[in-house]
Amino acid sequence: MTAIDVSALRKRFGDRRALDGLSLSVSSGEIFGLVGPDGAGKTTALRIMAGLLEPNEGSVSLLGQDPFDPRTTVRESLGYMPQQYSLYGDLSVAENLAFFREMYALDRNAFRARRDRLLAITRLADFQGRRAEALSGGMYKKLALACALLHEPKVLLLDEPTNGVDPVSRREFWDLLGEFLAEGMAIVIATPYMDEAARCHRVGLVHEGRLVQVGAPDDLLRAFAHPVFSVKGDRARLEAALERDHDVLAFGVSGDHLRIVVRRGESERVLVELHESGAEASVAAPTFEDLFLASVREDEVRT
Repeated sequence: MTAIDVSALRKRFGDRRALDGLSLSVSSGEIFGLVGPDGAGKTTALRIMAGLLEPNEGSVSLLGQDPFDPRTTVRESLGYMPQQYSLYGDLSVAENLAFFREMYALDRNAFRARRDRLLAITRLADFQGRRAEALSGGMYKKLALACALLHEPKVLLLDEPTNGVDPVSRREFWDLLGEFLAEGMAIVIATPYMDEAARCHRVGLVHEGRLVQVGAPDDLLRAFAHPVFSVKGDRARLEAALERDHDVLAFGVSGDHLRIVVRRGESERVLVELHESGAEASVAAPTFEDLFLASVREDEVRT
């Protein structure tokens, strides 16, 4: 079942283009990652999906309903966790959950059962009396997720939910998402982290408001046609040369060497020039970050 259908979204803020024809669909039981850097349009897309920001063009359907229709009931089936802190810092864990109970108009019996389950799986049961502002970053994000899930939504929108969270808490957060995916929830998550992108069923690589590639992470990597090399040499000299070479789609520091992505069919020339400059190059397996950086560069060239 298609839970989310987004077609040809366009949004401008004055002279700045935030979205340019964004289209995607997400099925129930699927997690879809919007992957891109700051300013790519991820937050704008999620706010439009949530019915909080109207697009200049395009349409959104959540569970077959228009979130902008004043008669819609779809918001009762929608959970949204914004990027910014959204809880009341001076309220305790228990008080924040009680506040969201009132907002969702849950009866007390349903609330108690759902609250107890969420407190158990987020491991916040022993911290119910602690103020939200006194929680660690990871605990705060888990409380925010619990509040967004309290009414058992069928669609969940998450805007960079693990930003600033330690690696252990990030892993725990993703474990929580796995539990709800198994129940058929549709999840869209905006993230700048390539390791999180690899955990999604499908991803959309976003650059300047456009989806430059869409697909399952493993499928995208298998189809990646550009060779990747690990290069050692004079870093400053190498970076200056690589910056000028239009056939080097991406490069970056990785430990004591550089990783470079070379346009397909141009690796022989690039390798000769690297060798002549005194650098050593060896073939490397492509990563999701290589894929993303090369896709962005190709999109810049096309536009």
